[in-house]
Amino acid sequence: MTDVFIVGAGMIKFGRYPDRTYFQLGAEAALMALDDAGLGIKDVGAVYASSTFNAASMLGQKILQQIGQTGVPCINVSNACASGASAVREAFTGIKSGLYDIVLVVGAEKNPSGMLGGSPVDGPPPEGLFGSVTMPALFAEAGMVHTNAYGTTLEQFAQVAVKNHHHATMNPKAAYQKETPLDMVLASEMIAYPLTKLMCSANVDGAAALVLVSEKRARELGMARAVRIRGSAMASDVFEPRSPEMLEPNSVTRLAAARAYEMAGVGPEDLDLVELHDCFATAEILHYENLGLCAAGEAGRMISSGETALGGRIPVNVSGGLLSKGHPIGATGVANMIEIVEQLRGEVGARQVSGARIGMTHVLGFGGSSAAGVHIFEKA
Repeated sequence: MTDVFIVGAGMIKFGRYPDRTYFQLGAEAALMALDDAGLGIKDVGAVYASSTFNAASMLGQKILQQIGQTGVPCINVSNACASGASAVREAFTGIKSGLYDIVLVVGAEKNPSGMLGGSPVDGPPPEGLFGSVTMPALFAEAGMVHTNAYGTTLEQFAQVAVKNHHHATMNPKAAYQKETPLDMVLASEMIAYPLTKLMCSANVDGAAALVLVSEKRARELGMARAVRIRGSAMASDVFEPRSPEMLEPNSVTRLAAARAYEMAGVGPEDLDLVELHDCFATAEILHYENLGLCAAGEAGRMISSGETALGGRIPVNVSGGLLSKGHPIGATGVANMIEIVEQLRGEVGARQVSGARIGMTHVLGFGGSSAAGVHIFEKA
């Protein structure tokens, strides 16, 4: 069975694009990725496209109307915030199976304005508390559970935002490139305790694309900038007493991570950097432990010590993360992978992680239930 490599990556600067459609944004990212690979749309054997808010619109076909309709299979994927990772996972599987040699993956989204929630529910929320199924409320509650168990402080949650906003100042494609000192984060508008506005992900538009190929085609194209997908795993909920009523962000991530580590044949100690799903600052703290980057209860100490900052033991969200690079839902998982690909190639300038050879991405989707995707990449 062939290995799978990424040979092309491209994303637009995340932000607001009121005069452009989601498929125009996706088409631009697709052409950037194809150019990066030295390929054209006629070389592509299949297209996988991811979106959440535009999921029913046949995003992939609309992109091909912009860049070339060649009659290839076109599969549209929607899996909440895990949509992009799900599309890559399906493309990975298609190449592994021998169906395709070259696959284009595109994630594109124009997020609605205002607070993003989960899928519509029939009648009152199951737990009967108004507002408690909104994403800030869910991740605020998850953070407070961590606080009650381990004493994690408000300042430690806020330090995640300080770190990721600092990282974004070195990323020209981040939606926001502004330093946010601790006192600014703590003083910003309270959304759902302990989450202030600057501890919530940036609601923006965006598009990102990757070109995946078989080992045979990677060797024909040249391995100098190729990145191997060493592990690719998805997971959904397993039954827990609280999960039918309150979404559970931890177990689904742990399950996906365990599968990815097993497939890749590596452990957390082998990683050089991680792009994880910091939809809220509390989430990043939880996922340090869920991904095995530290022991249970150690995440607060980990952020305070600087271990996850650029230059630390295991840099996390060097792109700026969802908190400041932005979170266009369908594009997020693909964009996280682009950061790892460009880091492993040594192409990101000031935010380069020195000597990076193995990196991980993680996303977590909530929409009435959960999906998590974890991928591990290695410099070829």
